[in-house]
Amino acid sequence: MRAMTYDRFGGLEVLELTQRPLPKVAPGEVLVRVRRAAVNPVDWKLMSGGLDGAMDTLFPVVPGWDVAGVVERVGIDVPEFAPGDEVIAYARKDYVHGGTFAEFVSVPVRALAPKPAALSWEEAAGLPLAGLTAFQLLTRLGVGRDDTVLIHGAAGGVGYLGVQIARALGARVIGTASPRNHDRLREAGAEPVEYGDGLVGRVRALAPDGVSVVADFVGGVVDVTRAVLADGGRHASIADHAVLAEGGQWMWVRPVGKDLEALGQLADSGRLTVPVAQVFPLEELADAFALSQTGHVHGKIVISV
Repeated sequence: MRAMTYDRFGGLEVLELTQRPLPKVAPGEVLVRVRRAAVNPVDWKLMSGGLDGAMDTLFPVVPGWDVAGVVERVGIDVPEFAPGDEVIAYARKDYVHGGTFAEFVSVPVRALAPKPAALSWEEAAGLPLAGLTAFQLLTRLGVGRDDTVLIHGAAGGVGYLGVQIARALGARVIGTASPRNHDRLREAGAEPVEYGDGLVGRVRALAPDGVSVVADFVGGVVDVTRAVLADGGRHASIADHAVLAEGGQWMWVRPVGKDLEALGQLADSGRLTVPVAQVFPLEELADAFALSQTGHVHGKIVISV
């Protein structure tokens, strides 16, 4: 099969289009024919060796964790899926090796969910990692109808989905973003505030008694969180372990198919959309990574296989 791979840590120059054998399909796994795969910053951070202290790596690596595709074959003891099923997955495994920027990828059944019918292939590929990150943080904090939620980084890839998920859970949402993104946030159901100096005052103007939940998707905002959180409030971050010292939770996303299926149901009910910024062919993955590295993309970057 065709696959983008790297055989050492480094920058964009280590990526190359290669021929790799088909992945083995272990018991409890399925082989997915990749239609689309989405880029996330973690992909090129792993490639640079930035997370080598956290995860084992087996070279050569096929990068990529987000996938939308069609079940090609099932392993032993997989009654949940059959060949021909359209699926999505956050296909992270226990070590870095066989990812989604390839024609085929093997995926543990625990990570799979049906593809939402309301989403295109491109949109479906962009949902798993970012959507699960937001969903798991917000549900772990018990967000519901009585909550006012402050989302740090509400216009980002995770934050924008977080706004929609929090609204679907019934919460009022205040979201930080630059002014150029305020209209997008209003359309998603949030009350936007500009980040930077004076942020605490702007949040307090909207929520004089403080907010009950803070979701941090950017890091470096613990002081703001502490200043606007109401007594008894809950908070968590995906980007800053300093929240642990302030009674918050430090989280990373887990590949849970049932959670992904819940996100798909939100999409199919019209309560969750996935913006797509640009689509690249497989062999232009380096260009897609370069665009992601700018940090100024509104919407998912998707690879067409």
